[in-house]
Amino acid sequence: MPAQRGNGLSVLSVVVPAYNEVHCIRATLAGMIAYLSAKPYDFEIIVAADGDDGTREAALAVAEREPRVKVIGDKTRRGKGYAVRQGVLMAAGDVIGFVDADYKTPISEFDKFEPFFAQGAQVVIGSRRLPKSVIEQAQPLYRRLGSRAFALVMHVLMGLGDIPDTQCGFKFFSRTAAQEVFSRQRIDGYVFDVEILDLAVRAGYRIVQVPVRWHDDGDTRTNIVRSNARSLVDVLRMRVRRRRRSAPPADDMTH
Repeated sequence: MPAQRGNGLSVLSVVVPAYNEVHCIRATLAGMIAYLSAKPYDFEIIVAADGDDGTREAALAVAEREPRVKVIGDKTRRGKGYAVRQGVLMAAGDVIGFVDADYKTPISEFDKFEPFFAQGAQVVIGSRRLPKSVIEQAQPLYRRLGSRAFALVMHVLMGLGDIPDTQCGFKFFSRTAAQEVFSRQRIDGYVFDVEILDLAVRAGYRIVQVPVRWHDDGDTRTNIVRSNARSLVDVLRMRVRRRRRSAPPADDMTH
């Protein structure tokens, strides 16, 4: 583990899952590099880029000029959860997190997170549902309604009722928490956020929720009905897996 400096942070690792983001990945990386280069700690950015639209090649072009940017992935689409897991498990930082490639929440919001890690926090996540959260551009109404319907079902099945926003793509972990949680993560799709939060809670980590700035990018590529159906299947898989983990061994059961 890197030696920590006085403020509790030595190296920050940021994983950027990127699928069909060729239109924005250069700007996102430029903004992150400019912000992080001014900080007293070192950093690395790991772009996990699947697909064949040119996103990976665009990120590689940035990495050729900036050695602190690393790029992984290939043409096979495996899912956001898979991409983030691969990036986190190879990360070198003593704080490790992930940020959406479309920059819905800018990396400058990490300023709010750093004091919590300096105080010993192990899991700090962004939230769009807290009183001081700032929604600069809201999603269309039908997407908000679809997200709330999914959240209602998810909370019934998985709990996590004290975390109103499980899906904000701006989450950070101490190195210890990241390695423990992501080594046990199995969901490869978008709802992997629910799994990592559930694993963190069950491992005994306190989750600090921080209000963040967020804006919708207007992307309509995802079919909300199909996406929610796939996510519901993944939530059911998590529910079954959790029950299996908590079930006593057969020889310990009374008959």
